Amino acid sequence: MTKSTHFSQSALVFQGKQLPEEATVVGYGAIIQSLQLEIPLPATIAVVSKQNKKYQQENWMVFPKSYLPEDSKKLSEIEALHKQLVFALKYEGINLLLFKKITTHYTLKQLNELVAIEPTGQYTRRIWFLIEWLSGTKLKSKKDLLKKSYVKLIDESLQFAVEGVKSPRHLVINNLPGTIDFCPLVSKTSKLEKYIEENLATKQEIFLQGIRKDILQRASAFLLLKDSKASFSIEGENPKSKRAARWGQAIGQAGMKDLSHNELFRLQQLVIENPRFIQMEYRKKGGFVGEHDRNTGEPIPAHISAKWQDIVKLMNGFLETYQLILKNNTDAVISAATIAFGFVFIHPFEDGNGRIHRYLIHHILIKKKFSQQGIIFPVSAAMLDKINEYREVLESYATPLLDFIQWKETKDHNVEITNDTIDFYRYFDATKQAEFLYDCVKETIAHIIPKEVEYLIQYDTFKNFIEDEYEMPDKLIALLARFLEQNNGLLSRRAREKEFESLNDNEIRTIEKAYREIFMNNKQ
Repeated sequence: MTKSTHFSQSALVFQGKQLPEEATVVGYGAIIQSLQLEIPLPATIAVVSKQNKKYQQENWMVFPKSYLPEDSKKLSEIEALHKQLVFALKYEGINLLLFKKITTHYTLKQLNELVAIEPTGQYTRRIWFLIEWLSGTKLKSKKDLLKKSYVKLIDESLQFAVEGVKSPRHLVINNLPGTIDFCPLVSKTSKLEKYIEENLATKQEIFLQGIRKDILQRASAFLLLKDSKASFSIEGENPKSKRAARWGQAIGQAGMKDLSHNELFRLQQLVIENPRFIQMEYRKKGGFVGEHDRNTGEPIPAHISAKWQDIVKLMNGFLETYQLILKNNTDAVISAATIAFGFVFIHPFEDGNGRIHRYLIHHILIKKKFSQQGIIFPVSAAMLDKINEYREVLESYATPLLDFIQWKETKDHNVEITNDTIDFYRYFDATKQAEFLYDCVKETIAHIIPKEVEYLIQYDTFKNFIEDEYEMPDKLIALLARFLEQNNGLLSRRAREKEFESLNDNEIRTIEKAYREIFMNNKQ
């Protein structure tokens, strides 16, 4: 790796990652590396090729050589930093975590120098706003602007935003989709834009309008229980039907009550049936997800929860951002991803975080009118079907942070964080989480709900046939259908000799044939 005077670095390998070709690392990646900032690299790293070509490959954005930010000996470090930040804002979007680190890495004198470069330019105004907003400090050398038109803080061709509010001092529209204490950002990837264009909510509504009301009610009841059981299964639990039904009832009420601290506490009480060994409400000690060393009991974290001293501040920001999202015309699925995954990353409770996290997905989808109150949208079932991808998107956030969170083991083999980590939970990129949730939503709409509706229609057809031909009671018909389903359309010898001994061989053959025609599309 060769380094120029300040930031740009020519390399074939960058922090253990193989570049698609020899190129110069620029933008946020270059700044993080050069300043040795204690934050993860962006999911996608910008590089400038020695050739005149532009493309994206895996985790790299490759730009032609004409895009290379100036970084020479004649520039001061602050001047070179300005050029790297302008490049990043143009092509990578906003990285709040990096900007926050810059406010503490440099002195106020240096920050004033930074915003004095091209002082009325749109990118300097964005930099100026972010420094003052994130630091809570007004740069005294800067006077309010008067004669320029407003520019949006977030470039909406790069990242999702809200309508925003004007900052007259900077002549910037703050369209960040969050607040100072909780503001995840999502990039406008081709995958997400394609999903939004599909208008899945409308497709779902049209499909449901064509379903008989009684079928829809029965499907909702079954899917409610299915989703509840899936939420337990994701965490390796196999609850009794009563416990699953109890949580299913809570899911069925999603969207009815607004989120608040007390509402989150109420949800935790529904999740934790026996609180004898759990401290309820927000944690008053460290937390992690992972294992313990079998010999020493030492924690082996896969995810380290937010420092308990930061939880109230983070959850205040979380709830303020929730209200901001509801008031703005933000995409429902992306909103659900930022809120639900943000909650589980903070991990504010000792126990119950996972199920409440998945409840929040239901809640936001209903609040944003993507799904309908009373008609369950079994997204947890889709997440269970995609359990490996689910783990990957959780790890994509948690694993990189392990290098930057300092902790020590407590007497009870817990973790105690010893450095300042609050910003990791305030400002993160939720793009992968949003893409994953959209995958699950698509799976739910395209397969899980239609499959259950189709089954109920088929079951009613089969039930009517059995009632007409054999006058069998409902309970026995249900048992018959279950046995046939378990044995690929054939009634077992045991069932013939016990529960259905009153049926003769011809009747059984007729029933088996009808079952296969109705449920298995077997016309033979």
